[in-house]
Amino acid sequence: MLAVIGITVPILAFVWEFVLVGRKRLGYRVQMDTPVTGEIESVYPGVLPQLRPEGAGSAPELTDLSLVLVRIENNGLTDIDSTDYASPDVDRVGLHIHFPHRRVIGMAVTELSDAAMGDSLEPGTGIGTREDARGRTGIIDLPKVPMDRGDHYKILAILQRTAGAGEYPPPQVRAKLKGGRVAETRSRSGTSPKLLALIGFLVAVIAVQFFVDPNDGKGATADCGSGKLTLVGSTAFEPVVREAAAGYAKQCADTAFSFEFDGSDRGLGRVDEGNNDPGVLAITDGPKGVGYPNLVPRTLALSMFTMVVHPGVGIANLSAQQIRDIYAGRVDNWQLVGGPDLPVRVVNRALGSGTRETFRKHVLGDDQPPAPPATGCRTVAATNPPGVSFCEAPVTSDMLKTIAELPGSIGYSEFSDAAKTPGVKPVTIDGRAPGRDQVLDHSYPFWSVEYAYSNGELPSDSPAAAFLRFLIDGTGKDVLRSRGNTPCRELPNPTSCTP
Repeated sequence: MLAVIGITVPILAFVWEFVLVGRKRLGYRVQMDTPVTGEIESVYPGVLPQLRPEGAGSAPELTDLSLVLVRIENNGLTDIDSTDYASPDVDRVGLHIHFPHRRVIGMAVTELSDAAMGDSLEPGTGIGTREDARGRTGIIDLPKVPMDRGDHYKILAILQRTAGAGEYPPPQVRAKLKGGRVAETRSRSGTSPKLLALIGFLVAVIAVQFFVDPNDGKGATADCGSGKLTLVGSTAFEPVVREAAAGYAKQCADTAFSFEFDGSDRGLGRVDEGNNDPGVLAITDGPKGVGYPNLVPRTLALSMFTMVVHPGVGIANLSAQQIRDIYAGRVDNWQLVGGPDLPVRVVNRALGSGTRETFRKHVLGDDQPPAPPATGCRTVAATNPPGVSFCEAPVTSDMLKTIAELPGSIGYSEFSDAAKTPGVKPVTIDGRAPGRDQVLDHSYPFWSVEYAYSNGELPSDSPAAAFLRFLIDGTGKDVLRSRGNTPCRELPNPTSCTP
């Protein structure tokens, strides 16, 4: 909740300041307001009486004068149109500048940021001067000037005091905008009080989070189990599970993990022999086979696999039929599929591997003849027999190591492991690379679903049940996703998460 508040408040402040309030904004600045009578008399003594128009007996005495320069600007996020001024449509005036205790002797428009604005400030457009005699206030009326974002113009006025003494009251700009505001633009020197208030709020949120114990003094969160959890099964998915377990252990210190990954089939056997032990989970590439009636499945994520070759093979793509021919022994040299003059070394996973079963089911197919007898991969490397040869790797890391070291070799692996392993080159199938969209539209064949199996239903407070909730519904999904796997719960139809 504190984290949500800490994020929400700055977002709301930004929306209020720049979208709701500041989206349409007319600003003004008084850039100069200075008395000028003394300066004129000191330089040109007696000149002011001579400036009065001849024959104008009612003309004011030119004494106690001041000069004011006001800048009008569009400092909002959108343009301002003449219809945005909140005054009656029949009224051509949209803005008023009031000068308390002074009358307007003369005024002029200056410094247009866009010459086109001059058409809206010509005589007859509503621009003019007048005086509120009761309040002894001079007024400049300005028309509804359309202004693009960032536009500005200035009004230069010469004024004469009508009341009071000392400093003049500051000019006042009066106007209203529909869906916006008119405000004085102030110079920003130093730190904004609003910014300081926001920073203080965020510091307070962080401080509260630091001092509040999310574990409530119990040493574990409400969704943590305590005890030992042993994870077994797929070596292809082992790096993902280990990373997720490390993240879970940071939240749930009372759970101790052990890992015994040596293949999907062996993992299933280990759980099946566990006599309803809630402290053991098997992770497998694909669903269980027959013979495990007591094991309860949970789908975790779509997992992508890829073909890999030794870099010296120089092949970037193989068709599914070419892969079948290679694994049937019908291709003995890479020249037959567009590669170099190099004998083919076919590497398979050992029987019982979930990855091997996924490869057989999705790439080779049920019509594929049994693979020829295999020897040790070290023997193949040492003897370098002519023609095609077959060998087996027991786990994923051995498969990738063999491909990197054995010239002319081809194998398969979980995609994220292959992508970050130096010395191996992933190969597309029929021009398609592994990816979530390619799996969902059935254009890429080599994929499976990762399962978690327990022996019977798990107690809700067991470490296995808590870890599964972390993987399926918690932040463990981020680990799955970061490794190139798509959590089943994030599919358009999670119930379709089946191989």
